[in-house]
Amino acid sequence: MPREIAFASLLIPTLLPVFLGCAAAYWLIDRILARTGLFGHVWHPALFRAALFVCLFSGASLALGT
Repeated sequence: MPREIAFASLLIPTLLPVFLGCAAAYWLIDRILARTGLFGHVWHPALFRAALFVCLFSGASLALGT
């Protein structure tokens, strides 16, 4: 995978679109889990949310080979 992506004569890091995609997926998953009431069963909801985003972002970046 290239280190930079040319977008409208700008060079952006490869991980920026991955980060934005994971942020959107995290937001969707967080809303679904909040509506189902899962956070009532989790010991520390803020820690769970942070770990969820870290898992999503690291898994996506490792899958893409960046």
